[in-house]
Amino acid sequence: MKENGQDISQALSITPPDVTEKKLKVRKPYLGLFFLGVFFFMVIFADLISPYDPFASDLSKGTLPPSWQEGGTAAHLLGTDFLGRDQLSRIIHGSRMSLVVSVGCILIYGTIGIILGLISGFFGGKTDMFIMRLSDIWQSVPGLIVILLLVSVIGASAKTVIISIGITGWPQFARVVRGECLSLKERDFVRLARVAGCSNFQIMASHIFPNIINTLLVLSTIQIAGIIVLSATLSFLGLGTQPPSCDWGLMLAEGRQYITYAWWLVTFPGIAIAITVIGFNLTGDWLREILDPKQMLR
Repeated sequence: MKENGQDISQALSITPPDVTEKKLKVRKPYLGLFFLGVFFFMVIFADLISPYDPFASDLSKGTLPPSWQEGGTAAHLLGTDFLGRDQLSRIIHGSRMSLVVSVGCILIYGTIGIILGLISGFFGGKTDMFIMRLSDIWQSVPGLIVILLLVSVIGASAKTVIISIGITGWPQFARVVRGECLSLKERDFVRLARVAGCSNFQIMASHIFPNIINTLLVLSTIQIAGIIVLSATLSFLGLGTQPPSCDWGLMLAEGRQYITYAWWLVTFPGIAIAITVIGFNLTGDWLREILDPKQMLR
C-alpha cells in the first residue's frame, strides 16, 4: 500500500513532459531587448549623448564621410549630410520622432479599435454585424487614398501621419478585441457580475478589458514596428514630416540623390530603422509566448 501511495503521489507531482519541454523552448529575446534598450536610451538621453545640435549646419563640412573612411574626422563619427549637419546627432534625435509617431498612432486606432471591439463582441447580434461590416468596408479603402486626402486638407506633417495611420488601422485592433470578448463574456465571472447587478459598461470596463490587456500589449508592440516602417515610407514619399525634421524616412529621402558618393546618408538611417523594427518584433514575439498560456501547450 505504501508503495502504491508513493506511486500515486509521484504521479500527481509529475509535470507532463511535453509541457516542461515547451516551457524550456521559450526563446530569450536578448537581441530584441538589446536593440530596444539602445532605441529607448537614445530617446531618453538624446539631448545628452548627441554630440551636436541636429539642426545646426556648416556648409564647409558638407558630406564628410564617416570617421574610419579617408577624409573623415573623429569629430563626426558617422559623417555629415549635404548641409554639414552631424549624421549621428540626427539619427539619435530621429528616434524620438519615430516613437512619438508610433505611440500617437497606437493611441488613436487602439482606442477606436478597443471601444468598437468591446461593443461588437459583448452585445453581438446586429451590433456585431454592423461593426464588423464597417470594419470590412474600412479595410477595403486603400490607406494611401485617405493619406492623400488628409495631406491635401491638413498638409504634409507628422500630425498628418499620426491621424492618417490612426484612422485607417483600427479594424485589426477591433477584430482582436472582439474575438477575446466573445470568449470572455461566457465565463463564470461575467455571469456573476450580471447577477450582482453590474451594468454592461461596468462589466466591459472592469471585468473584460483587464483580461485582454496582455493581448493588447503584444499586439501594440508588434504594431509599433509596422508603424515605424510605414511612417518612414510616408516621409520618404514627401507625405509625412517635412525638413528640417530628423525623421529617419526623411533622411533617406534627402540622402538618396547623394547615394553614389555619400552612401552613409542612406545606410545609417536605414540601419536604425531595421534595428528598431527587429527589436520590437522579437520582443513582441517573446511577450506573446510568455503572456499567452495557450502558447505553452502548443
